[in-house]
Amino acid sequence: MSESATETVPAKKPAKVKKAEKPENSIPRGQPKSNRPWKTPKQKFSKIKKTVNRLSFEKKTALRDELRYIKERSKEIKDKRKEDAVQKHQRRVENAERRLANERRSEVVQVIKNPAKLKRMKKKQMRMIEKRDVSQVKVV
Repeated sequence: MSESATETVPAKKPAKVKKAEKPENSIPRGQPKSNRPWKTPKQKFSKIKKTVNRLSFEKKTALRDELRYIKERSKEIKDKRKEDAVQKHQRRVENAERRLANERRSEVVQVIKNPAKLKRMKKKQMRMIEKRDVSQVKVV
């Protein structure tokens, strides 16, 4: 046998088959009206293939249960926040009332028995005067 017969020839790889381009892509496009050449030509909505993957009954029920749980939990959180806000407001009102009552109790009151005194008072002194129900306040 000859030397050429003993040599192994590397096997040629088959040439890659190019995918056929879609006919709409092969047509050269002119300049669009908007001057935006990078925009791709749009396809009609009716031509687009829409596939709907339906969920199984078990998955649907599981999803429904999960959504129900999330809604309940969020409702609980909202209710708790609202309740906290109401309680805080109530406390603030009670504290304000208590503070006002304490101020009234600690006031030093002087009853003006002579109304002519009011006529002699200056404007600034008149502003300081406040009317009180004497029956509720202790007179010092």
